[in-house]
Amino acid sequence: MSNPLLEALPLPPFSRIEPGHAEPAIRQLIERNKQTIEQLLEDNDTYSWSNLLAPIEQLDDELAQAFSPISHLNSVVNSEAMREAYNACLPLLSEYGTWTGQHERLCKAYQQIADSEEFSALDDAQRKTIENALRDFRLAGVSLPSEQKARYAELRKRLSELGSQFGENVLDATNAWSRRASREELAGLPETALSSARETARKAGYDDYLINLEFPSFSPVLLYCENRDLREEVYRANCTRASDQGPFAGQWDNTAIIEETLTLRLELAKLLGFSNYAELSLATKMAESTQQVMAFLEQLADRARAQAQREWEELQAFARDEHQASSIEAWDVSFYSEKLRQNRYQVSQEDIRPYLPVTRALAGLFRVVHRLYGLEIREVQSFDSYHNDARLFDVLLEGELVARFYLDLYARADKRGGAWMDDCRVRRYRDGVLQIPVAYLVCNFTPPVGDQAALLTHNELTTLFHEFGHGLHHMLTQQTVAAVSGINGVAWDAVELPSQFLENWCWERESLALISGHHETGEPLPDELLEKLLAARNFQSAMMLARQLEFSLFDFRLHRDWGTAGISSVQALLDEVRNQVAVVMPPAFNRFQNGFSHVFAGGYAAGYYSYKWAEVLSADAFSRFEEEGIFNRATGDDFRCNILEAGGSRDPMELFVAFRGRAPDIGPLLRHSGISN
Repeated sequence: MSNPLLEALPLPPFSRIEPGHAEPAIRQLIERNKQTIEQLLEDNDTYSWSNLLAPIEQLDDELAQAFSPISHLNSVVNSEAMREAYNACLPLLSEYGTWTGQHERLCKAYQQIADSEEFSALDDAQRKTIENALRDFRLAGVSLPSEQKARYAELRKRLSELGSQFGENVLDATNAWSRRASREELAGLPETALSSARETARKAGYDDYLINLEFPSFSPVLLYCENRDLREEVYRANCTRASDQGPFAGQWDNTAIIEETLTLRLELAKLLGFSNYAELSLATKMAESTQQVMAFLEQLADRARAQAQREWEELQAFARDEHQASSIEAWDVSFYSEKLRQNRYQVSQEDIRPYLPVTRALAGLFRVVHRLYGLEIREVQSFDSYHNDARLFDVLLEGELVARFYLDLYARADKRGGAWMDDCRVRRYRDGVLQIPVAYLVCNFTPPVGDQAALLTHNELTTLFHEFGHGLHHMLTQQTVAAVSGINGVAWDAVELPSQFLENWCWERESLALISGHHETGEPLPDELLEKLLAARNFQSAMMLARQLEFSLFDFRLHRDWGTAGISSVQALLDEVRNQVAVVMPPAFNRFQNGFSHVFAGGYAAGYYSYKWAEVLSADAFSRFEEEGIFNRATGDDFRCNILEAGGSRDPMELFVAFRGRAPDIGPLLRHSGISN
């Protein structure tokens, strides 16, 4: 049987990929890679880029191209068969990563090249690749005794399994809960949300309304529903997913997975000579020490705390005085916040939604990046797809095809929640031919209902721009060495810079004129509505900052302090962090941590602070556009050349200084966030 995952193709042949293809392809490629690497080491005494590193890059790129569609399909069209296929590949990949990382002869070959005269003649990307590889050999335990090497391999394999299980539990718990409701129970919801709930019910065979835990479904209930009991029911179901609480208490419970993950991460860190996992995490990041990260987060918390407290007191007073609410519980916060926002600014997300049809928003996004960077983006009408929602686009610069991306915008069953960018193909030379980068861009927006256009909230618009910013980082790279091409090799606490940076154009009058257009009339966003939107930009900004700092401090302290005398439980630490920075205290049954996929199923362990760290960089980078014009093409080209094209070939601080002319300043972030003290 031919295996489509083993074919060298510009794009994945999705229609021919079956779950049964996954494990055999990955197993075959790994075995081929191992044999070839051993042969390369045997065939040469003096190693070079051309006789060792270039062939290895080719091998690993072929493996990455085989696994990429498996991983993607598991996230966007999940099924039991695809899940099993994906999970069968994880230990194979983990074992291969450990085998290469602990290969002493291979490490010595890299070191020989680093010490050779050839090294200085290599370009920046090649030298950085070698330097990173030598660092990663050390972090893989290459110098450990054999018994400890074996334990390292066990830890990596088990941690990979735990991360996958955590994500599956969250997905299963999310899919398990739904609630039929009458029109009366949903009083207060805007028509768009009602139409979506009605369509969801219709697809399930009901004639009323159906809400679930996909974000476009439950979020309007918490924001607008007048029925307090229903808000509480939805809040409880959402914040207890995959835990010991809530309607499915004990099912898909991630509690034990979290504790085992933390314990094994600590053991892994100590095995490599670090005091804790936070130190190990920082070995590949911009931040220089755990003390520096904590000082950064605590500085922001100090700046935000007083204003956040004032905002919370204002909300309580409004709910009491205007709505006779004797108290505000967690399921009331979004509801009364939206009421206060509308009262103060006479604007809501629903007022904006008719002016942001997906077609117009996409066209506007493409116009923005055209004016910034000269890009032309054209949709590909015919391609091998995996779902009707998926679309494919070409990216051209000066008439030349430079990249492609898949776009998958809408929420659906068996699709992982949230929004993300992932790479499908990386820019590099393959057999002497330039391989263009290809990205996956995935969101979970409200799908169109019937003939009605899909309409975005302004929050969803910023999400679209955010993920496209990640995509541009991957797609506009000029690097041709895979290890530093696109987002590869970029320090994790700098990787959010291009994504958060692009969000700024969602708030500018000049760019919103390009992005917005009424779904029926084409009329751009009226000035009056725009002014209200901009006036409300920093509504409860300090409360939102406090919440993000709560997540960041919880994650970082958990990985710094786990296993010490000061930590009795995950929940106890979370409560301690909340007492330090939070102004809105959730109920005791809240199990936020059990769905914290960024940290326990993604790449953000001891790294969630990266969002705020990179936001300092992005706000300061955008301040140059504020000074020179938000569509100043020369400034855009400068950003593209210094940040986007460089990928991971140079230190991110060096790249930032090259663009901004100085070290980053926290002032623009505080100003953009409306933090005054």
